[in-house]
Amino acid sequence: MKQEKGRAMCGRFALVQGPETVEEAFGLDRVEPFPPRYNIAPTQPILIVAAGPRREPGSNLPERQALLARWGFVPAWVKEPGRFPLLINARVETAAAKASFKAAMRHRRVLVPASGFYEWKGTGRKDAQPYCVRPKGGGVVAFGGLMETWAEPGGAEIDTAAILTCAANSQIAHIHERMPVVVRPQHFSRWLDCVGNEPRDVADIVQPVEPGFFEAIPVSGLVNKVANSGPQLQEPVEIAPDERRDEREEEPRDAAGGGQLSLF
Repeated sequence: MKQEKGRAMCGRFALVQGPETVEEAFGLDRVEPFPPRYNIAPTQPILIVAAGPRREPGSNLPERQALLARWGFVPAWVKEPGRFPLLINARVETAAAKASFKAAMRHRRVLVPASGFYEWKGTGRKDAQPYCVRPKGGGVVAFGGLMETWAEPGGAEIDTAAILTCAANSQIAHIHERMPVVVRPQHFSRWLDCVGNEPRDVADIVQPVEPGFFEAIPVSGLVNKVANSGPQLQEPVEIAPDERRDEREEEPRDAAGGGQLSLF
């Protein structure tokens, strides 16, 4: 799970809402049926939403389309993917300049439907405390993503994708310094329009979401194992008193009254 720098971020996520919910949330005509996925891991297929084919005025072609892509971005110029780092995340601050991501950031921006993601607080995955970070109001959200189609020498093609990350907001920073970019519904069309909008034109979209958008629930180590799945992965667990104190100390203060916001 090699990244550009530092410990892997957003190395697991979930999509537990059904196809109908995803269709409605993303304005899609049809999404093929899929089961709830509580523990999506790198190299697995993930659902992405891309701009539809170029449309002429009055065309019936869809504005957006749902695709499956391998979670693990492979630039088109890579000759041997097995010898190339597994790129599951891309830093949004540098993606437009990085050799691996700049073409996709300009031409192939996508949305990644998700119910939330998992993050680990601590220096080692084995001993760290996992958290399920999900929208406080529930539902499905859109992570910003990048897509690239890699062609094998024999001609076979595979769609690959990475999730964009930004600096964590003050609510999540006590767990990890990074978090996925969240694209709000009112920005879907502008984000996906790579013809009319260069990366600089969508820079305002990729800022960290405000504290309170997500809730971070401490969960068990079951999520550590890729083979584990099911709703039990998101059941809250008790954490040590000293860690609860750390969370209270790092919660953002309410701008109006100076009091601390509840971490959920």
